[in-house]
Amino acid sequence: MSNKKASPMKYLVIITLLVAVLLAAIVMLNNKAQPKDEALESHPPTEGQPTLGEEDAPVSIVEFGDFKCPACKAWGDQIYPKVKSDFIDTGKANLTYVNVLFHGEESILAALAAESVFKNDPESYWDFQKELYKEQPEGDNHDAAWVTVDKLTEVAEKTTNMDIGQLKKDIENEANEEELNIDKNLVQEFNIEQTPTIIINGTKLEDPYDYERIKTLIEEGQK
Repeated sequence: MSNKKASPMKYLVIITLLVAVLLAAIVMLNNKAQPKDEALESHPPTEGQPTLGEEDAPVSIVEFGDFKCPACKAWGDQIYPKVKSDFIDTGKANLTYVNVLFHGEESILAALAAESVFKNDPESYWDFQKELYKEQPEGDNHDAAWVTVDKLTEVAEKTTNMDIGQLKKDIENEANEEELNIDKNLVQEFNIEQTPTIIINGTKLEDPYDYERIKTLIEEGQK
């Protein structure tokens, strides 16, 4: 009789253990699926860097980008317009761009040109930057060589009021090499390993395309 009474209890214990194991597995899978953002000890300094939006905005967004990077172009096409309309244009956040030079000589040329525009015609910087990203070839052609002095001056002629001769001179003489070195140091200091990397008030996003996460961090920064 006692064995018969113990048998249902045994099954109940087994079922309970199986449910516990299943719940633990679900929790682990959910944790793996959720982005692991990194809380940094400090936020990248933005003084002297091209910044879009109000200087005293409560939230600072820093984009580490490379003009040769297709993922950066995608971020600019898909995420940037929403961030701009929802948060930058409303004074809730500003956006700072830091050059990353992961793709060699073309990245350097593009960054030198962008820094020259920022120095000589800062009001045109963001128009130049966005137009230059538009020139990046689509699909598998993004690795093809396309950043040339001619291409950079062509973009500048369409988007800026600066002296094109000065732009060419700045690029050829690497006049803004010091600014690029500042960016290189920031890339190293903040351990930037991929582009785009987005940092919001000292939090480095694992997934820069997660707009809901971006919204959450910006809204938390308003408090």
